[in-house]
Amino acid sequence: MASLRAYVGRPSGPELAVFISGVASMGLEILAGRIVAPQFGSSIYTWGSIIAVFLAALSLGYHLGGQRAAERASDERLAWLLIGTAAYVALVVFASDILLATAGAVPLPGRFASLPAVILLFGPPTYLLGFISPYAAELSDTEGVGAASGHVYAVGTVGSIVGAFGTTFALIPAFGVETIGVGFGLLLVGTALWLTWTGERRKPTVASVAVAVLVVGAGVSGSLGVSAGGPVLYQTQTPYQELEVTQLGDVRTLYLDGQPHSAMDVADPDRHVFDYTRYFHLPMLMTEDVDRVLFVGGGGFTGPKHFAEEYNVTVDVAELDPAVIDTAKRYFDVAESERLNVHNVGGRQFLRETNHTYDLIVLDAYKKDKVPFQLTTVEFMRLAESRLDADGVLFANLISAPSGPASKFYRAEYRTMAQVYPQVYTFPTAEGSVVQNVEVVATKSDRRLTEDALQRRNERRAVGIDLRREITYYRSPPPTDDVPVLRDDRAPVDSLLDPMVGRRYVVQRNAENGTGQSSQRDRSPVGVREKCGCVRHRAVTVSP
Repeated sequence: MASLRAYVGRPSGPELAVFISGVASMGLEILAGRIVAPQFGSSIYTWGSIIAVFLAALSLGYHLGGQRAAERASDERLAWLLIGTAAYVALVVFASDILLATAGAVPLPGRFASLPAVILLFGPPTYLLGFISPYAAELSDTEGVGAASGHVYAVGTVGSIVGAFGTTFALIPAFGVETIGVGFGLLLVGTALWLTWTGERRKPTVASVAVAVLVVGAGVSGSLGVSAGGPVLYQTQTPYQELEVTQLGDVRTLYLDGQPHSAMDVADPDRHVFDYTRYFHLPMLMTEDVDRVLFVGGGGFTGPKHFAEEYNVTVDVAELDPAVIDTAKRYFDVAESERLNVHNVGGRQFLRETNHTYDLIVLDAYKKDKVPFQLTTVEFMRLAESRLDADGVLFANLISAPSGPASKFYRAEYRTMAQVYPQVYTFPTAEGSVVQNVEVVATKSDRRLTEDALQRRNERRAVGIDLRREITYYRSPPPTDDVPVLRDDRAPVDSLLDPMVGRRYVVQRNAENGTGQSSQRDRSPVGVREKCGCVRHRAVTVSP
């Protein structure tokens, strides 16, 4: 115990370098998911690529470092390795968008699309960090090769644990990606300075100062860009996703992991900026006496606000991410009231625990490349069905293609819902087979409503919005023989989403007031934004 206290109080230079390299390597690995996700999503394939690249780069560094340690190991060499890693981190902070775009141009199948980007951004710095442990083992005062190696790798593993927990539970919830990257760069530079400060090694000391300036400069310049959605009003890393609020003209947009999720016209808050939110009102034509509505997923609360304000109903919202709730209240005029109740809890947990039944449940928690599989399975659909009244309706806002190879997720979800609900309806929101919002509506009624029947109900019922055009997007049931029923023990959502990688996600934008009728020519597509430091105006689509 005494020797442990002595070690903790006075770590040697090589031991400190090993500890910091563990902190940085695992911290960068966690951070890699946030940097890559806006471009390639955060599917199991992305995370598999991240883990594999980090392990491969570290292994190569361990191997070559072990071969060279006997001849080259020194405190000065350790310092140069740390400085080189910090310099590359500065490059990642400053030019990650350019590097991601360059790597994304490599023609690969969708599930491997993120691999070149991960290699380019994180392979070199992780490789350099791999040299540190064998060099430190060579410099260790511990007697015996086995004892020295075991001691060094134990110290490095402790550093990795600190890096994993610290980045996950402290840094990402509190700071942006650029700030965290700058922090890791300065930590590496500071360790290099500590290794060389007391000696006569002027070159690494001067280089450390220069790289520290480079790291800080990269962080400052990286935070000055303008999103494609306009000037950034707010940006943060939440425990679940990257969150950004932008405003272009009067339109304020919420981006989650780089994809537009909600929008509000600050000059006309009643307007449905994104056309798909008009479809949320279709269930009002499929059932009667709607008194209580549940939204699973909040975002900018476009749907919940409209229902609470326009109908005599009580609206519950289950939103898992507390930062989304706070952002909606701060930037999207969301205020809780007797009619609008916000619950910071996951949708499935809320449905298990609630004692309410609903006339309408809206599932609005799906993204193009990250779908909570627990909200897609037949077991979940049965749970939702048990919380619906006898004439209740389930509405799912999916992002998929209505046909073609990129339609697998939509068709699998349709087949899964059809296992539980007698009638399931489909309403795409754009022409063709592009990736778009596909609205799937399920009812507990055995009677199937035709397009003509819905049009007649639209003419008779005063639901506050004219849905004639939306009803014309009524589609026949899709073929489902080649897709699975999603179950809790087998829900291959990532493989079903795979054909959408690299495809445009088209969000139709409505040019008129939410209670009016917009013509086809006013429905301008708004693509997923690209963090390029520029502004893209309406009628533009870009590849995600």
